[in-house]
Amino acid sequence: MDEKKIVYTQHLQLRIKFREIDNELPYKIYRTSTEKYFDYNTNYYIAVSNVHYKGKMREMAIVYEETINEIKIITMHPLKLYEKMNRINRGRWRKI
Repeated sequence: MDEKKIVYTQHLQLRIKFREIDNELPYKIYRTSTEKYFDYNTNYYIAVSNVHYKGKMREMAIVYEETINEIKIITMHPLKLYEKMNRINRGRWRKI
């Protein structure tokens, strides 16, 4: 079985540059995250992992869509402490 193609959107590429993030990090989060959700407000998937970011361990989320042929990573951002739990508790994010 062939692996799906991973595509970085232009927006993600700008975020990587602006936030000074390692270019491989979105791919790594997608591949290794054990915490994945579906966002019912945006109809996108979310993967969350703890990663080294700016000298600290932080929860980082990637936002992506998945088709039969590819994974398109749209953006990524560090999560604030309350963001994830708030979105889960309100039913916006549901574990997949």
